[in-house]
Amino acid sequence: MTPISLITEAEISEKLEYHLNEGLSLTENIYRPYSDNFFTLINEVRELYNQNKIQVGLDDRWIVESDFGKQVKLSNGEVVRLEVPYIVEQINEAEYKGRKVQLGRPMRNTGGGKKYVVYVKNPSTGKVKKISFGDVKGGLSAKVSNPEARRKFASRHNCKSKKDRMTAGYWACRINRYAHLWGGKTYGGYW
Repeated sequence: MTPISLITEAEISEKLEYHLNEGLSLTENIYRPYSDNFFTLINEVRELYNQNKIQVGLDDRWIVESDFGKQVKLSNGEVVRLEVPYIVEQINEAEYKGRKVQLGRPMRNTGGGKKYVVYVKNPSTGKVKKISFGDVKGGLSAKVSNPEARRKFASRHNCKSKKDRMTAGYWACRINRYAHLWGGKTYGGYW
């Protein structure tokens, strides 16, 4: 990933300054996806890019050259963001083997086996599936606060291609978004 870099002097926010200092690209946005800070950073970079004050890599160019994240007010007064895919899961809980479970929310596995577990409703069958993932023995720790470790994990596990919510790989690549599992900070992007 090519980091964002300033071409000329410009007034920038602390958010953007952090990304520049850490050598991060827009696709490595540290803010929770779809949060206000996530879109604020993208729109700031887009504005500077259009003024030829900032340079972005090929991975980020589609973000700044498209309408991704731009706000539009609808006729009914609702404000929506353009070109943002939203995953809407109407039902947050379901029944799995006779007990209530939350869907789409990874948690520590209290039983044997893998470190984490998540319950997901299979769209084709309508049944709830239990997906276990993470280090079996629990010896490895998730170094989610280390940007280099996150980048290497995402590369090693080919996280860009993991799009099926019914697989352990999908959830392993996105574990950094669920800080409640270790009581830490949430990080955007892939692992």
